[in-house]
Amino acid sequence: MSTEVPARTQAKAASTSRHQMPGRESADRKQVTQGRWASVLLAPTLILLAVVIIYPVVNAIIMSFQKDAGLDTATGFFVQGGAAGFDNYTHWLAQQCNGVSCPPGTLGSQFWGAMSTTFFFAIVTVALETVLGFWMAIIMARSFRGRSVVRAAVLVPWAIPTAVTAKLWFFIFAFEGIANKLFGQQILWTGSEWPARWAIIISDVWKTTPFMALLILAGLQLIPDEVYEAAKVDGASAWQRFTQITLPLVRPALMVAILFRMLDALRMFDLPYIMTQGGNNTTTLSILVVDQIRQGFNSAAALSTITFLVIFIVAFIFVRFLGANAVGAATSSGKK
Repeated sequence: MSTEVPARTQAKAASTSRHQMPGRESADRKQVTQGRWASVLLAPTLILLAVVIIYPVVNAIIMSFQKDAGLDTATGFFVQGGAAGFDNYTHWLAQQCNGVSCPPGTLGSQFWGAMSTTFFFAIVTVALETVLGFWMAIIMARSFRGRSVVRAAVLVPWAIPTAVTAKLWFFIFAFEGIANKLFGQQILWTGSEWPARWAIIISDVWKTTPFMALLILAGLQLIPDEVYEAAKVDGASAWQRFTQITLPLVRPALMVAILFRMLDALRMFDLPYIMTQGGNNTTTLSILVVDQIRQGFNSAAALSTITFLVIFIVAFIFVRFLGANAVGAATSSGKK
């Protein structure tokens, strides 16, 4: 009996494996076929993305290492360009023009000023929009009569084109505009440095705060009401519920919203260009690129590459160190 039972068990296992092998082979074959079909269906999209995104980026990088056509200062003849090495990058980063420091007023001398102005606008506007957007999202997350109307009305500033918004606020901040008449002041909002900067910040906050509010509202709606009810039963105050429940649970959505707005603010162009034409220390990197295009495409390509790298580094810091990873957050929550 002791030797007969294992033998029967082995025979049964072998018979079962013979019956299961065809099924496993068909499942593996089906998986391989589906993988091939997925590759075939995704190929047109990947090719289109490569043409639309990768090719312009690579082409801009190649152009950034070429000289712009123009007059040779040594000979006085017109030259077509040629290999420039890193001259276009040192022109911006080291503010060098033909081996010497760029004279004041030239585009090369404005790089670091435009960089600081860009980050100033990005940090201040995103901070204000985050605070105001969070406050608006908390209000819209509550149940009250007319909530749908309020949510639709909030979208109006965001839906208006940026150029229209810039022109609207340009008239508001005019010397004879509504702002001066309302406060009884005579401020040159677009004619002096700090009033011009704050005029741009107010305009951007008015337009883009609804975007932040909607993204944060989406995160708030994912928090179960039972969590707040349990906290109330335990005697948690409103501030404790906000700091211990709302902020930690909404943090992934909040960081993604801040990331999107930061990347968008670093590319700010319309508002300062229309309101001040980049004057009074309101020139951003995007405005500097557009101004350089009129003088030479290759040098502008180098500035665009530098701007791209700056934005990429900011995005990497947010995703890698600050937790602005929507895909990772969704995956971890799904595993739980």
